[in-house]
Amino acid sequence: MVPTSANWLSAERTRAWCRALAIVTAVVVVGYLATSAHGLDATGKPVGTDFVSFWSASRLALSGDPAMAYNLAAHQAAEAALFPVTAAGYVAFFYPPPFLLLCLPLALLPYLPALVVWLAAGFAVLVAGLRKILPQRWALLPILVFPAMVLNAGHGQNGFLTATCFAWNLVLSRRHPFWAGACLGLLVIKPQLLVAAPFGLLAARRWSAIAGAVTSAVIMLGLSYMILGADSWRGFWQVAPLARATLEQGLVEPWKLQSVFAAVRTLQGGVTLATAMQMLVSSTVIFALCRAVWVRPGASAEAALIAAASPLCTPFLLDYDLALLAIPLAWMMAQTTGHGWRPFEKIVLLAAYMLPALARPMAAACLPIAPLILLSLFAAVVSRAASKQESGSFLKKRTKKLFPALRGSAV
Repeated sequence: MVPTSANWLSAERTRAWCRALAIVTAVVVVGYLATSAHGLDATGKPVGTDFVSFWSASRLALSGDPAMAYNLAAHQAAEAALFPVTAAGYVAFFYPPPFLLLCLPLALLPYLPALVVWLAAGFAVLVAGLRKILPQRWALLPILVFPAMVLNAGHGQNGFLTATCFAWNLVLSRRHPFWAGACLGLLVIKPQLLVAAPFGLLAARRWSAIAGAVTSAVIMLGLSYMILGADSWRGFWQVAPLARATLEQGLVEPWKLQSVFAAVRTLQGGVTLATAMQMLVSSTVIFALCRAVWVRPGASAEAALIAAASPLCTPFLLDYDLALLAIPLAWMMAQTTGHGWRPFEKIVLLAAYMLPALARPMAAACLPIAPLILLSLFAAVVSRAASKQESGSFLKKRTKKLFPALRGSAV
């Protein structure tokens, strides 16, 4: 018999494991910093590896010609000027101008202080949002030691910021739908994570949220055009095909990516097969998302569904992007409080919680587990959302409207 309840995963044992994970995390972070010198870690890579790309793009943009951030030679030279000798190689900048606009102030500070501000600000706003979703005292430690947090910090990446957009969309969704949608609209800084959201909002008929998303997206696009100029957009569109080539030609090793596309490529599948599988899974997930939100299970449930669906709908997903899993995980934990656990939920949530730490090494061993765990988490959120009270209320109203004779009866 399959142990579906996972009674061995008790609250006391979970707290003990989180304390152990906190100790391991602290040792790793302190050891990493202690063995780093002159901005380079023990392996010769810049501290905050990928952040060198953001900081260099900011330095070029502040020099007076923002379009130079998309000039590969100039950008590579800027990185080389910052770290003449590094084992990391060139870190390209393929982000759209709205993200460059966000990066613009970074080079006003030296590299390491800018990295600290970048990570600390993103982390603080994300944790604040997660604490709104899951305010219980016991939840703080699991949030702080979520493996994706350290992973994103180590890469100096933008996972905190993108996860923040999803987190505050959920937090604001019930009482402030316009501002909730505005948080999603900010994802124009990383549009590959924005694929599922429009479908979910439209299917749920959340018109205020849609208005907010469109407004914030237009503002970000407009500001980037006015401040950075048309040449920056032309530069972005010129390098955009290189981003696709990076994905299809394996210039970034497939095992570093955690999407369906990357899983097929890791298992030696061709680009055509990988693309077909990604499209199949993406369309299936979007269909399931639309079906789940159509009955209006509640604004917070819909926000959790969108967050859970989003990583499944893009071929370009790295392990630090998995920071956004904190949102459906926090929502699911909030639902189990006082309502108990369903079969397999503990196992699925544990697997999703540990996924950021395991995804890359498992994929490197030709065991790309990320898509299966992401699908399992999405299915668990769909199941929970289907039981929400607002769904029943919505169906009751529709039934009574269609069949007036049932008014006053229990539906």
